[in-house]
Amino acid sequence: MDDQDTRILYNDTCPLCRFEIDHYRAAAAREGAPLRFDRLADAAKWGLTEDQAARRLHVVHQGELLSGLAAFRAIWATLPRWRWLARLTGLPVIRPALTVLYDRIAAPLLYRAHLRRQRRP
Repeated sequence: MDDQDTRILYNDTCPLCRFEIDHYRAAAAREGAPLRFDRLADAAKWGLTEDQAARRLHVVHQGELLSGLAAFRAIWATLPRWRWLARLTGLPVIRPALTVLYDRIAAPLLYRAHLRRQRRP
C-alpha cells in the first residue's frame, strides 16, 4: 500500500455499506483520488477479526488506523467534491453529536443486521 493511499476496510456483506463504498469507489476513479478498498475477509491483514471489522468502518489514512466518524471524515477529505463534508463534520458542535449518533445508533444497527445475515442458512 502506498503511504499516500487511504485504505478502507468495509463490510462487503452489508448492502448499505456496499452501496456507499461503491459510490466512493466511483468518485475516487472519476477524480483520481487515492482510495483503496479491502473487504471484510481482509480484516486479519489489518490486525482485526472479521467481527471487529464488521462493527464499524475502518480506514488507514496517513498511516493511522481510524474508525467510525473519523474514518468517514478521512474518506471525505480524500475526495475533492466531499472535502466540505469532512470540514463540516469536524466542527466542534457537529463532530461530537455525529460521533454519538454513529457509535450508539448507526453502527450497532448495522452490526445487528450483519449478525442476522450471518445466521441465515
